[in-house]
Amino acid sequence: MLDSSEQAETSSARSRLAVLGSPITHSLSPVIHRAAYATLGFDWEYDAVELSGESLPAFMAALDGRWRGLSLTMPLKRDVVPLLDWADPLVELVGGANTVVITDEGLRGYNTDVEGAMRSFLDAGLSALDSVWILGAGATAASLLVAATRMGATTVTIFARTPQKAAPLQQLGESLGATVVLRQWAEAAKEAEAPTIIITTVPGGAMDLSFSESIRTTAALFDVAYDPWPSAVAQSWFDVDGTVISGHDLLINQAIAQVRIFAAGTADVPLDREADAIDAMRAAIEAPHGHDHS
Repeated sequence: MLDSSEQAETSSARSRLAVLGSPITHSLSPVIHRAAYATLGFDWEYDAVELSGESLPAFMAALDGRWRGLSLTMPLKRDVVPLLDWADPLVELVGGANTVVITDEGLRGYNTDVEGAMRSFLDAGLSALDSVWILGAGATAASLLVAATRMGATTVTIFARTPQKAAPLQQLGESLGATVVLRQWAEAAKEAEAPTIIITTVPGGAMDLSFSESIRTTAALFDVAYDPWPSAVAQSWFDVDGTVISGHDLLINQAIAQVRIFAAGTADVPLDREADAIDAMRAAIEAPHGHDHS
């Protein structure tokens, strides 16, 4: 555990952090990171920056000694990888980084989506997965695929609007020992046999499928989107008392791993008062109009 003397180092000159992405106005990352820092006693600031992939290299090159770290959301998780001076093996495996630490030696990239997803499965009582559906084929889908296989998934079906674009995901899953099948997007709603869990990695507004009651009562749903919440598909699960993991769960679980990295350079060292920080993050999300913060 990171003790108080080590945590004192977190008050160094590197006190600026931000989440980068486009669109970014809906991001809850500033709300939850600020809540965590306040609870942990870290004198850091955390903002949201609207940024496209084309603008990312210039932004990263201009970072000065005041900057400690960055959270990256779509579409930048893949764009940032060539700009890194060092990448965690997990970044190379999934092809994307959602966390960057700025050091005197350069930019260090990490992926906390995999850890965040695994924590979210466990928090929902899903200690072992078997058959998994993944809807969508982007960078987040790659992280969720790795997390699912690490939780025991042996059969993965990826539903994508352009299945051939998901071929790299198929190769990734099979390299991890899973059987991976690519299917057309619309076919997911026609399936009769339920998997252990359905993971949707597309924005809330892009989720246009509906599922039978037998699917919703049998399979858990992991919807990584959280704006608006509940999403239409999550509400359909709630309507039948189905099991739902929300994007808020993933957001908090991957963010606390980011805070560990920002504080200690590794996600493996628990923070002092970490449980309090997680409670503060969840309370910040649940506060009225919490999503309006920037």
